[in-house]
Amino acid sequence: MSQVSFEEIGKQKPGHTPRGVPVVAFDPYSDEVMSNPYPYYQELREAGPLVWMQRYGTYAVGSYSSVVRVLTDHASFCSSAGVGLTNFHTETPWRKPSIILEVDPPDHSRTRKVFSRILSPRSLNKLRERFEQEAEAIVSRVVAKGVCDGVKDLAEAYPLKVFADAVGLPPDGREHLLPYGDMVFNAFGPQNDRFRECLARLGPSIEWINEVCQRKNLREDSFGAELYAAADAGEITHEEAGMLVRTMLSAGLDTTIFTIGNALACFARNPDQWAIVRDNPAIARQAIEEVLRYDSTFHSFYRTATRPVTLEGMQIEKNQKILVFVASANRDTSHWAGADTFDVHRKPAANVAFGTGIHGCAGQMIARLEAEIVLKALAAQVERIELLGAPELHFNNTVRGYASLPLRFVAKQDKGD
Repeated sequence: MSQVSFEEIGKQKPGHTPRGVPVVAFDPYSDEVMSNPYPYYQELREAGPLVWMQRYGTYAVGSYSSVVRVLTDHASFCSSAGVGLTNFHTETPWRKPSIILEVDPPDHSRTRKVFSRILSPRSLNKLRERFEQEAEAIVSRVVAKGVCDGVKDLAEAYPLKVFADAVGLPPDGREHLLPYGDMVFNAFGPQNDRFRECLARLGPSIEWINEVCQRKNLREDSFGAELYAAADAGEITHEEAGMLVRTMLSAGLDTTIFTIGNALACFARNPDQWAIVRDNPAIARQAIEEVLRYDSTFHSFYRTATRPVTLEGMQIEKNQKILVFVASANRDTSHWAGADTFDVHRKPAANVAFGTGIHGCAGQMIARLEAEIVLKALAAQVERIELLGAPELHFNNTVRGYASLPLRFVAKQDKGD
């Protein structure tokens, strides 16, 4: 991340309101909306399949069909202009674009191929036993503790151990990964107070990230080392290898933390659903998919029209940003029966929590794996998950989860009063 002026990042550009498109006035990045976004998403869907976000001068889609249409048509709606509010095609990028998330074919195909091979199901399965052992140990600790913070003690602690180990990071300084990931996802939105406050805290974390992503600091038998080996083989450059290590850290950590935290909150609030998973751990993967649908980790990101294109009957001009509300699509009642009900018996494999199409989240497989393993470890040891107070939300411009979850894990052998 370069040291540049940030005054123009995410600048509001209301511009001309297009005729014939419903106008939505709420600010999707406000604390009020982010505290409970789902009524606002319903308002957005009811307004129409394509709306105009007056505050930011951008179109938006929130219905399941419209979201899938935009995300699967990368030729018409690209990522190379940035997946945030800033348009890298018409404005000077404030940072180097991601060489996976913010490039289009054919360049995207080259880097994604390497990245996907390293994080393939076959590669991840080799880690399963180690991940399961760590999950069993950390769940045993929180159960023995009884009252704990589900975020700090489990949702953050587990990925900071197993995922950072898998990438090959040194053990010291891993706390810097949290503000770094927070900044990456905040930067996809506007230059609001949340963005500025996050940026102001970032300095030491960026220095640490840049240092540990160098080849000399990565463990030999690690994902990071595999990326540099791909550079040795000529598949990517050595500079790209370092960039992909940073991409791995942003793609595979925050997504997992928020997914696990959201799962804990869902099951604490729905004890009947926890009982189903507790008594049948084989359903854990399906239950995680329902968590991702019901309380999506990602809430929104952007695509950009590559040419004049018709979307939902409207002519979209070239370089026009489209705000894609994936969390709204996952609660669309026209696609999901009982969309606002958390139901682990549902088979929500078609959810778009991590996007869809060629630019789907590169870290989604490891996020799903870790969350499933944690859920199974909890099912083996925990009778009930009790919420002991009001959770504290973590506000971010792109992802949604918790900063704190006061919980009590009731052990199976001690069912409590």
